[in-house]
Amino acid sequence: LILLVSGMLYANSAICGILPVVILILTLSEITKSTQNRKCSSILSRPLDLCTVLYFAFNISFITYVIDIEQIIIVDPSNFEYPIWPPKVFVDLIHWYGRNYDPVLIDRPIWWKVTIWWDVLFFGPFYACAIYAFVTQKNWIRLPSVIYSSVLLTIISVILSEEAFGPSKTPNLTLVLLLNLPWLVTPLCILVRMVVCEK
Repeated sequence: LILLVSGMLYANSAICGILPVVILILTLSEITKSTQNRKCSSILSRPLDLCTVLYFAFNISFITYVIDIEQIIIVDPSNFEYPIWPPKVFVDLIHWYGRNYDPVLIDRPIWWKVTIWWDVLFFGPFYACAIYAFVTQKNWIRLPSVIYSSVLLTIISVILSEEAFGPSKTPNLTLVLLLNLPWLVTPLCILVRMVVCEK
């Protein structure tokens, strides 16, 4: 079972490495495009928006309200009762991953908990609004996207610094960097797109 989960983890890290590259390429393509053909009715005909919406959907459905909410509900991973949410299988997977690859997730220092609260209280609602706005091409999402991207880039730089150099540094930096790559590259691409591309 551990080999299967480890294999899935490495496969997921490969996907996490590929998605940001795709979003980066699509962002560069979007920046160089003329503004004439940007307004398309279907999200399926807008690959950059589609990838961005998938990123938001993954965050709201799994990262924010499964992985992050677990770290708020379970204060001490070494002494707890299983909550109603998230399901036991996810709690076990989160704790296994933390013990084997990401010690700060288990240590949960106060600064870490603050980043988790940011995700649950602010990013979660942003993801819901952003999915709607990107699908329907609403221009009002530009400023919230700039704020979101700026805050997330700040948070992820602190987290990755801890992962590399802090007291809770990871034993497998390459894997953890690959798994965190979407939260570094995607907000950067969103930020560039919102600032550089015309309305």
